[in-house]
Amino acid sequence: MAIDTFRYYAGAPERLLGKTIPVAGGVDMTFREPLGVVGLIVPWNFPLTIASWKVAPALAAGNTIVLKPAELTPLTAIELERIALAAGIPEGVLNVVVGPGSVCGSRLVEHPDLAKIAFTGSTEVGRGIARGAAETIKRVTLELGGKSANVVFADADVEAAAAAAPWAVFDNAGQDCCARSRILVEREVVDDFLAAMAPVVEGIVVGDPLDESTQMGPLISAGQRESVASFVPDDAPVAIRGSAPDGDGYWFAPVVLAPVSNEDRAAREEIFGPVVGVIPFSGEAEAIELANATIYGLSGSVWTRDGARALRVARAIETGVVSINSNSSVRVSTPFGGFKQSGVGRELGPDALEHYTELKNVYYATAEEP
Repeated sequence: MAIDTFRYYAGAPERLLGKTIPVAGGVDMTFREPLGVVGLIVPWNFPLTIASWKVAPALAAGNTIVLKPAELTPLTAIELERIALAAGIPEGVLNVVVGPGSVCGSRLVEHPDLAKIAFTGSTEVGRGIARGAAETIKRVTLELGGKSANVVFADADVEAAAAAAPWAVFDNAGQDCCARSRILVEREVVDDFLAAMAPVVEGIVVGDPLDESTQMGPLISAGQRESVASFVPDDAPVAIRGSAPDGDGYWFAPVVLAPVSNEDRAAREEIFGPVVGVIPFSGEAEAIELANATIYGLSGSVWTRDGARALRVARAIETGVVSINSNSSVRVSTPFGGFKQSGVGRELGPDALEHYTELKNVYYATAEEP
């Protein structure tokens, strides 16, 4: 996807178009101009991919860049800088700084010479970045946490929805802000859904990412494993549990909790691990109410054979990206971003370019002097 992103934005400068606006006494024109120096702060869960989402449009819009990777995953950013120089990007255009966010990230946010901060990470850190950027009135785009709903109606292809649902959570070991970690299932098909989901979850191969048979790898760190485990105490309503290796590695077996209330901690907080809760609902109105009862609004899915219902519910859910009868969230050519406390602004597609430019208006007087 990183390759596709750079290829897409390689043609973007030709799409940075202005407008001519009819006005009295002359001609009015708008121009899209670079911001200048932009700071890009990326997370550890998809370090190269998300870096490309920010670097490519920022370069296409004519900016210079300071890229700060996460402490746990600096190497791909360093290699990207080396590749950029080898490809002919002038020295000083794409710069990488590594180190703790509390030091390097904070300095980027505070620095008066940076015009913008683009950040992907937790909502908690995003709030701090927004506060810090306000001191110098920096432009800010934030792609933050999620607690997305996967809504399955009784008239859906329940087996297809159940087969797809695990990968909407357990991909990348659940370390994905788009994870559909709340599965809302209409009450009359909850048992059928869980029965169809069980062999999929139990069959997930957890192991070494370098082994081609592996379907899910370990968590990023011991701290992350401890955090995820806190959502599955001994008395948790575990309906389905997969398996994971013993021994070295931050392994965590995929877990399905059912039934779960929308008020439970596992349904309210972003877990960022392979744990999902199944929440029963009755009727379309309750499904929408439950889906929207969260501070987040990043992604989500709707499963139904009723086309009108699919569009009604997709429009009613307060989230930035919705898939119908699918769990796909991200495409290079389409906008990606969240509602509510899942963020501000959009990544990818033509919309991302606008976030890396200033809009200038020029009026040219053409009327004859009296």
